[in-house]
Amino acid sequence: MKIHLQKILAPLVLSLALVAATAAVAQAECYDKRQIQDMVSSGQIMSLDAVLASAGVDGSAEILSVQVCDQGGGLVYIIGVLSPDGEAQNLTLNAQ
Repeated sequence: MKIHLQKILAPLVLSLALVAATAAVAQAECYDKRQIQDMVSSGQIMSLDAVLASAGVDGSAEILSVQVCDQGGGLVYIIGVLSPDGEAQNLTLNAQ
């Protein structure tokens, strides 16, 4: 019963966490995929792989969402990840 309940609640908790993060990000100026690619190509920001590696993010974590946003004059990656143990979290990492 406990395992069954966890399987039902895990997606719900994940969805709520991502909605909350999206609401917080909505206040910041965020860029679309094309703009992000252009910023990486021009050297304005680091690639997602480089940012994740420098932050020591486990390579087995599942990436759920990626945004690049201007927060307080600095560019950050806001990354939704799901760890191998099922824990969802949002990371805010310096993109520059």
